[in-house]
Amino acid sequence: MDILFDRALIERNRKRAWRLGDHKAQFLLDIAADEIADRIAIVERQFDTAVELHGGTGITAKRVMETGKIGAMTRIETDADFLGGEVGAKVAPIEELPLEAGSASLIVSPLSLHLTNDTPGTLIQIRKGLKPDGLFLAAIPGSGTLQELRDVLLETEAEFSGGASPRVIPFADVRDVGALLQRAGFALPVTDTETYTVRYDSIFPLMRDLRAMGMTNPLLGRSRTPLNRRFFMRAAELYAERFSDPDGRIRATFSIIYVSGWAPHESQQKPLKPGSANVRLADALEGKA
Repeated sequence: MDILFDRALIERNRKRAWRLGDHKAQFLLDIAADEIADRIAIVERQFDTAVELHGGTGITAKRVMETGKIGAMTRIETDADFLGGEVGAKVAPIEELPLEAGSASLIVSPLSLHLTNDTPGTLIQIRKGLKPDGLFLAAIPGSGTLQELRDVLLETEAEFSGGASPRVIPFADVRDVGALLQRAGFALPVTDTETYTVRYDSIFPLMRDLRAMGMTNPLLGRSRTPLNRRFFMRAAELYAERFSDPDGRIRATFSIIYVSGWAPHESQQKPLKPGSANVRLADALEGKA
């Protein structure tokens, strides 16, 4: 297994974001929470025991509970500060799930799986934690996310030093995510992607938002050389030249992969042959009802 991410730095980044408490910067988490709740709302069944994995602000757990389909919700986080003393909540590293086998009827993961080094292993833990015919829903940043920022930072560094180091983490392709679900043993895996374009006055408020989201660079292979103001001014100039609208504001792309998978159960329909599915996640969930 390749180790891409500095786990300690990931936890520090997330904790710093929680301390900053910039709720406006958490718009992606709010969007993911609403999408996940909407998808649960169309499933005509009750979930007696639900788990939110590393949901940061807890907004996903809140939105899911508002569907009226959940009996009890347990939140799992990397630090107790996220949990505010919630009864029954659990603290665990981002790749270690403190769940008994077959203990949850629903598990949701909003915007954290992209930070796991062993994503297949984490998905296997999630599948084992589900009851038979239990549902897993996740929102995962996918390929195309922050592509503009990636391109600009790489070019700026090449100009200044003649080389480049990774400044934005790699994001998975939707097909790769679907394959990982199958590999982890989920039945009826479905993925679909929603792309959101967010506009900023310049690169600087974008980077402030990323810091407030806990999305700053946690790669083990990142350069430790500090970047100076001259670097960022050039990056801002390139960004404005290449990715701005007529009003001068720049664009930032966020591509979110929404996934669903079920713990296997004999009552489930047989899956289609690989590559034959052509269905949106919401439609598949509705068909599960």
